[in-house]
Amino acid sequence: MKQLSGIDATFLYMETPETPMHVAGLTLYEKPPGLTGSFYDHFRTFFATRLHLIPIFSKKLARTVFDLDHPGWVDASNVDLDYHIKHTNLPKPGSFAQLEAMVGDLHSVTLDRSRPLWQFTVIEGFEDGRVALYSKVHHAAVDGGAGMVITKALYDVSATPREVEPPPEPGPKKPKPDTAERALANLGALMTNAVRQHFTVLAAGAQMMTTVAGLLVPTAADKEKPEAGGAPVLPNLLPPKTPFNVTISGQRSYAARSLSLTDAKLIGKATGTKINDVVMAICAGALRQYLIDKKALPATPLLAFVPISLREAGNTDINNQVSGMSCSLATDIADPLERLMSIQKTATTSKSIAGVTKDATPKDFTMLGAPFLLPGMMQLFGKSGLADIIPMGANVVISNTPGPPFPLYCAGAKVLALYPVSIPTHGIALNLTVQSYLDKLDFGLTADRRAVPDIVRLAEHLGDALDELKAAVAKRFGVFAAPAASAEVATEPKEMAMAKTTAKTKKAGNAKDAAKPKAAAKPAAAKPAAAMKSKAAAPAKAPAPAKAKAPAAAKAKAPAAAKAKAPAAAKAKAPAAAKSKAPAAAKAKAPAAAKSKAPAKAPAAAKAKAPAAAKSKAPAAKAPAAKAPAKAKAPAAAKSKAPAAKAKAPAKAKAAVAMKAAAPAKAKAAAPPK
Repeated sequence: MKQLSGIDATFLYMETPETPMHVAGLTLYEKPPGLTGSFYDHFRTFFATRLHLIPIFSKKLARTVFDLDHPGWVDASNVDLDYHIKHTNLPKPGSFAQLEAMVGDLHSVTLDRSRPLWQFTVIEGFEDGRVALYSKVHHAAVDGGAGMVITKALYDVSATPREVEPPPEPGPKKPKPDTAERALANLGALMTNAVRQHFTVLAAGAQMMTTVAGLLVPTAADKEKPEAGGAPVLPNLLPPKTPFNVTISGQRSYAARSLSLTDAKLIGKATGTKINDVVMAICAGALRQYLIDKKALPATPLLAFVPISLREAGNTDINNQVSGMSCSLATDIADPLERLMSIQKTATTSKSIAGVTKDATPKDFTMLGAPFLLPGMMQLFGKSGLADIIPMGANVVISNTPGPPFPLYCAGAKVLALYPVSIPTHGIALNLTVQSYLDKLDFGLTADRRAVPDIVRLAEHLGDALDELKAAVAKRFGVFAAPAASAEVATEPKEMAMAKTTAKTKKAGNAKDAAKPKAAAKPAAAKPAAAMKSKAAAPAKAPAPAKAKAPAAAKAKAPAAAKAKAPAAAKAKAPAAAKSKAPAAAKAKAPAAAKSKAPAKAPAAAKAKAPAAAKSKAPAAKAPAAKAPAKAKAPAAAKSKAPAAKAKAPAKAKAAVAMKAAAPAKAKAAAPPK
């Protein structure tokens, strides 16, 4: 028998009919391609080949004699898959809201302690053809880190399941000890544990006192650090009263939502915060709005209990290795960015305190008679209603577990989402747990149904809180194309609301930019008809290509041409004339102005208005330039001209502008006397 640690056993002692102590997951799947039968049958056959990879699934609890010490795990003689893998269908139409309600009902039922402490339920009947798996495991067996070990055993990284080692052949059964032998073994283990725990507590107590002293009185080495500023400001440990801090019932409400992990990372990068800080800020924004709607927002900030893993890197033990810290949610701050920065500050302080006390936190303990004393105390606490009066140290629980950034498959079915389902307790009736998967943050909100009957409304505020943060970051740092991204998020279905990535916004913007030249090209195509009027005056001009460019040249090229060829006066006048005059008038006017004066310099003045005018002046040089290379030829012609011609060009540009503004109709008549 492997005895449970003090932390593992505590989850057994805390369990009552009103406070089930199991954790769960809600996994959404896309059916394997080509599957025609029941997914339940398909999954059960597959699971039987992986059961041996999760040893805790073949263990059950064994009590010590007279319940003197923590129980232990022993091999189960038989694992009844009919009990452990259930099947159900959603009522029609099979919506996501119906799935959430069903998960709340399933999560209200405690596990049978005479069997291995786990149970799966395959859920079919979705209107869109998906399937789901609700997987429930007692918290005495696993924590978040151990849960990921179970995930790795069941899931693959491709649609084709990997080959696994077959289960070992069962060995000879050991004879079951009689009561006397068990009693002697238990007493021996109890004495050994008591002595071991006695020294562990003494060592932990000394380390804790040293740690607390170091926090309150910085050492000389700490004072030399740039960030040292005396004793740290300890976090507030007295939460305000909220509707979540009550005695709970045995019924559960549940809601799940997915948000964009990419957006959360962009917010963190822009503000210098971590993903955990952003997740806390999203939860804080949703809680703030929910309480405002209920006219129950306290003046002081809500406090969250945040679990901290004590698991070392690479540790895959199937047990609990957790501690926790208290963190302010800054719900008294209206501005989302200020709220985020406040959360970061208090979380950093709490993490620093939790970090130095981590090694001093006892991971095991022994208490004589704990198996019957502690459950009785929990039942008394629940029936007394003390949780309605006594503050519990936190208003809500918020937990964030990193998940795989790559797609997973189970029995050939692609995993679409991994929603956590967690534990409310007396005094803390709401638990918000987040797990990342691919580019999403999958939120699972679990609450007492009596305390939070409208949990779906709270879940909807999560997306609103993310949008609020994105808009604030866009305004301050210009990271997001906020309006387009927010509109896309708002159009998502409520049950699967998911923030879109900024890549889609950029793609839409690029599409708009690509469409602009096409809109501008239409007037250019209409110009050759107007150009026919000036053909007689400039037979060698090649009007069609030159004038097709006129609108683009007038709007986009004029400033550049003017800067290169003409003085400041021409720079100012040419673009103004080109933009204010109609294309037809510009075409008729430009040749008149250019031909009457300084023919060599005409390209410099007239280029902003109509490149065709310059082409009509020097037939020998401009004949090849009448086609596309007009830009290359014009500078060469301009450089070969005398400075006097340059002086005339601005004057003529001014005259052309004046004539256009004064009498557009007379412009055509003025052209022939050139």
